[in-house]
Amino acid sequence: MTEIRTAIDIIDNQIVKLIASRSKYVKEAAKFKKDEKAVTDSNRVQKVINSKKELAEKYGASPELIEKIYKMMIDFFVNEEMKEWKSK
Repeated sequence: MTEIRTAIDIIDNQIVKLIASRSKYVKEAAKFKKDEKAVTDSNRVQKVINSKKELAEKYGASPELIEKIYKMMIDFFVNEEMKEWKSK
């Protein structure tokens, strides 16, 4: 059980590191968006979610779980990006 927990901790560390990296790119993207609609682009959000659900199926993960995670993450990042965009 210790080995399993250690492996999970290593994976969690990688996930958090990747989310932090993604966050930096989101902030950078805000600099290129001309209006609020570009920040909240619902068509883009749906494309991202759909593509991640396809990846989930490819890698044997639950598409429903990945959809929930990405919706929550995208909602958070859109709010952060909106703050960044408004502060320009």
